[in-house]
Amino acid sequence: MASKSVLITSLVCLLIGGTSSFHLPSSQLRRPPTTIHSSTETTDTASSNDYQESYSAPLTEINRRRNLAIISHPDSGKTTMTEKLLLYGGALQQAGAVRMKGEQRGTQSDFMEMERQRGISISATVMSFDYNALHINILDTPGHQDFSEDTYRALAAADNAVMLLDAAKGLEPQTRKLFEVCRMRQLPLFTFVNKMDRPALTPYEIMDQIEAEFGLETHPILWPIGDGERFKGVLDRLENMVHLFDRAERGSKSEVRQVSMSDLDTLKECINDDELFDKLLEDQELLEELINPLDMERVIAGEQSPLFFGSAMTNFGVQLFLDKFCAMGTKPSGRLAKRMDEVKGKKAKEAASSIDDDEGDELIGPEYEDFTGFVFKTQANLDPKHRDRLAYIRIVSGSFQKGMKVGHSRSKPGKKYNLAQAQTLFGSDRESVEVAYPGDVIGINNPGNFAIGDTLFTGNSKIAFPGIPSFSPEVFGYIRSPNPSSYKAFAKGIDQLLAEGAVQALRQRNDDGGGPLILAAVGQLQFEVVQARLKSEYGVDSDMEPIPFTLARWADGGWDAVDKADKDGKLFGLMILQDRWKRPVLLFRNDWKAASVTEEEKYLELKPWSKPPMFD
Repeated sequence: MASKSVLITSLVCLLIGGTSSFHLPSSQLRRPPTTIHSSTETTDTASSNDYQESYSAPLTEINRRRNLAIISHPDSGKTTMTEKLLLYGGALQQAGAVRMKGEQRGTQSDFMEMERQRGISISATVMSFDYNALHINILDTPGHQDFSEDTYRALAAADNAVMLLDAAKGLEPQTRKLFEVCRMRQLPLFTFVNKMDRPALTPYEIMDQIEAEFGLETHPILWPIGDGERFKGVLDRLENMVHLFDRAERGSKSEVRQVSMSDLDTLKECINDDELFDKLLEDQELLEELINPLDMERVIAGEQSPLFFGSAMTNFGVQLFLDKFCAMGTKPSGRLAKRMDEVKGKKAKEAASSIDDDEGDELIGPEYEDFTGFVFKTQANLDPKHRDRLAYIRIVSGSFQKGMKVGHSRSKPGKKYNLAQAQTLFGSDRESVEVAYPGDVIGINNPGNFAIGDTLFTGNSKIAFPGIPSFSPEVFGYIRSPNPSSYKAFAKGIDQLLAEGAVQALRQRNDDGGGPLILAAVGQLQFEVVQARLKSEYGVDSDMEPIPFTLARWADGGWDAVDKADKDGKLFGLMILQDRWKRPVLLFRNDWKAASVTEEEKYLELKPWSKPPMFD
């Protein structure tokens, strides 16, 4: 079995652009089986009676939940695809195209000012809607590599994923990295080849790319008829039905004409292109001969990917994809967990710090009788007027009920939080919710108690799900307020933005907040986002001064190990800092120096990732 360090280090290499290649055996791939005015009250004492109410979820509600994370390389049309799914799901009257001008610019899922200005996704968002008796949760993730951590966290909350490809480009670097994360999470993966209304690679070329690079078999469900200006529609191979589209205006639904493949005369007349008609018949025969049957067991195991072709911008094939996903997507799955009250004292802390996806006492399934959930994202200022802070909770088991009292994995035994109110999420919009079920994502007020990776639970047993790591940053810089008179607002803004985990804060050893603050990020764009949000949301300016280091390593051996290595002269040329939990972090100028120290000073136990401690 791969160790925790091997697994998470592999993810780090993927998400921050490392070149290391790796492969894990299938036995080691586990499926992670509107304004808020709520109060999150705490009490420090609890009796066993406080946890006796049943919070089990009805099977009917579990079975009708589906959630879907959308991953892609930048500019593959991911946000537009999200908007069109919402349009066909009835959640929007008109979808807003990302690249519209003026007042039309922007989308439901891209709600930050900087997202609207640049037409890119910066932060993962959640949108929920009901469709065909199912409740769908869509997680729209950033495509830019500088925001890979936010995408990784969203994938931790997902049960299904769709890989969106640009039909003209096929597989691209960020798509490759995110695919491997989906594979490690063992998420069923759907593939949607977008932008078929533009000149494209042949469908066979795209299928060959996926199989050659990923070893993943594809099974075409929607097959394209032409591309570019000659893109006529798609063949639904499951229904043996051709869907021909009239190009819709931006934001509107397409008109569709359906023709059976058995009615060749009508089909030929409707396609009105002899070459495309003949090619369709040839492709149909060839696919029947060469393609293995659709096998949902293999799809769930990550061995086969249902393949779709279409165009989100012109709405070709989007509703068909949504219908097929509703029929084929998996319901909420369980998560491995530890019962932390079964170990005491120092052993408990050691056990807590070792939690990851390869470890756990049991699988907590959605039918488990108590409520459990984990924080996969925090967000500040969804409503700038109220300076709110929100924790996104993915419910794993049981049901959320308004006013329930929950335990918290990092709090002392007996301390409870009263969840007086929660919201369902739709981009930046929220609506109060009385109940929610496994697979749902809810937002709760976060006055600073909850961090990414925390577990909330009811019942008498303290449950902890695997933590969600923060990865090694690659750019570093001092951030300062140039105006002493605005320092209070500057400090508040920094504190709230750091809580989101988009960047990390490092300080000199034993600095409790009075010294210079160093920001650490995966990419330079994250610094730009922090500065832009400080200006737009808090009204303060900021100055950044880069420092010449390129990677960070956490010393799991602790300060004693760092002091020993430093005394022996092994850490010359490094910068020794502490993170928000006062744990030692070493900054290196290059990979060679990091590899040298890691190899020679094994007692330091240097790691390119960190997780919040399980105990405050």
